[in-house]
Amino acid sequence: MRGLVLAVLIAGPVTAQDAPTKAQGLAAWDDIYAVTSHPRCTNCHVGAGGIPMWNGLTYGADAVHGMRVQAGENRVGAETMPCRTCHIGVASANAIPHAPPMIDDAWRLPPPELAWLDKSSEDICEQLRDPETNDGFTMDELATHLETSAFVAWGFDPGAGRSVPPIGLDEMVVALNLWAAAGTPCASDP
Repeated sequence: MRGLVLAVLIAGPVTAQDAPTKAQGLAAWDDIYAVTSHPRCTNCHVGAGGIPMWNGLTYGADAVHGMRVQAGENRVGAETMPCRTCHIGVASANAIPHAPPMIDDAWRLPPPELAWLDKSSEDICEQLRDPETNDGFTMDELATHLETSAFVAWGFDPGAGRSVPPIGLDEMVVALNLWAAAGTPCASDP
């Protein structure tokens, strides 16, 4: 896929007559799904239960987040222990392994409708291409969100000792834009 993405970038802006094919869009989707299904993302994209996970992050067996925290309806943590109790809202290089992660934003979980944990490629594909189920984003707005969110940036560069998604943030934005230009195809589309 990376070679395809680079070829499209080198070729220049996509115009209507040379829009990516469905096959190219599906190849870009494979990269997007590799990120959205990675534990660095799915551990917070957990749905209505609001219980973050520590799956696949070198802490041993898959597990519920330490202290069995639950986000509650407001997604910022339990009333008695909000996320910011440990997850500090200040910019940091996050250079100390296993220290509480820090970003320049107030820690919270994504909205429940953006659950990715245990979802199939098809489920997430359908979810992300529909503003009714992707928190109201157009594809351009979703790309901007990826480029500007402190949470997203941290997910791709979480600091010392933490696993990262299989592609970088810049590659993710390229894949999203290619998928969008191809018409946001999902594998089950006719």
